[in-house]
Amino acid sequence: MAIELDHVIVPSCNPVAAAKAVAEILDVPWDEQVGHFTPVYVNDSLTLDFDNGESFESHHYCFRVDDQAFDQIFGRIKDADIAYRSTPMGEDDRELNLRNGGRNFYWTDEDGHIWEVLTVSYARKGA
Repeated sequence: MAIELDHVIVPSCNPVAAAKAVAEILDVPWDEQVGHFTPVYVNDSLTLDFDNGESFESHHYCFRVDDQAFDQIFGRIKDADIAYRSTPMGEDDRELNLRNGGRNFYWTDEDGHIWEVLTVSYARKGA
């Protein structure tokens, strides 16, 4: 059996609001509560389990998507007037990064987590 990442815990001051926001941006289903988690079902094999946290470091979460999904996600970011940028850190320049022949952008949520959407992986050449 191949190894697959099943779920990731995403600490949040307000798990329901954070999960709902990410689910709406990605246009994926979510549940208000399963056990003590608020899950976002990214795809058939990956769940983001938002959990209540009082003190935590920010994390970086990145999703690789095709061009059509990118356009849809980016459209929802712009429609919701969410500040975004072309680099992981720095000012929200409202620009796309066109490195490696693809497109990507970043935004920071209320908990300080950095989210990224890209079309070409810079971590996996040729993917």
